[in-house]
Amino acid sequence: MGGRVGGLSHKIYCETRGIKVGGGQPVKEGAMLTRQGDHWKPGVNVRGRMHLSAACAGTVYFTKKRIRKTGKVDTFVNVRAAVEVKA
Repeated sequence: MGGRVGGLSHKIYCETRGIKVGGGQPVKEGAMLTRQGDHWKPGVNVRGRMHLSAACAGTVYFTKKRIRKTGKVDTFVNVRAAVEVKA
């Protein structure tokens, strides 16, 4: 006997991977930005390696940077911090 039990879970899991927010969207602190992807690198106010999350509340923006050694272009996910006005 062998094989996988419940093959449906694999289909659902594949659909939940990837980027979770778009550029310009507001996020809260600790919000999940990406899941299981090395297409995106952590930038400003972002934590994690494979699962990127916001380190502070703000809006999301993306930047691209060319890596000198390899010559490839990496996409960085950043969070612009929301400025709180104190009265």
